[in-house]
Amino acid sequence: MKSRDTLVRLKRFQAEEKRRRVIQLNAMIGEFTRMANELEREIGQEERRANIDDPNHFAYPTYARAARTRRDNIVASITELRGQLEEAEAQFKEASEDFAKAQNQEARDRGAERMVDVVAERRHAEMPEVLRRA
Repeated sequence: MKSRDTLVRLKRFQAEEKRRRVIQLNAMIGEFTRMANELEREIGQEERRANIDDPNHFAYPTYARAARTRRDNIVASITELRGQLEEAEAQFKEASEDFAKAQNQEARDRGAERMVDVVAERRHAEMPEVLRRA
């Protein structure tokens, strides 16, 4: 029975680890999205200030050009993180299912052990007093 308990604890740990990874990726995506939106806002302000919104224009603001590059890199990272998130969610689902299976197996094992104990107690109770003393 100890090995079953260990297996359940291991499966619980693995599922929790996968859950934490999903949460972490969601937080990163949220933070990167916030950063990309902030850069988009700053790019718009810089373009309005310079009155030039064409990145190919020779007088396009240097800060706006750098912010565009940074924003594009962040958007690419968000796309990559979303792919990782899909994979992590699938792994979490699988780990959760494995954990549930291990819990169910443990419950069945405990139920079977209880049944054996009940049967033994009944047999002991049905024995004549003389045989129990022997």
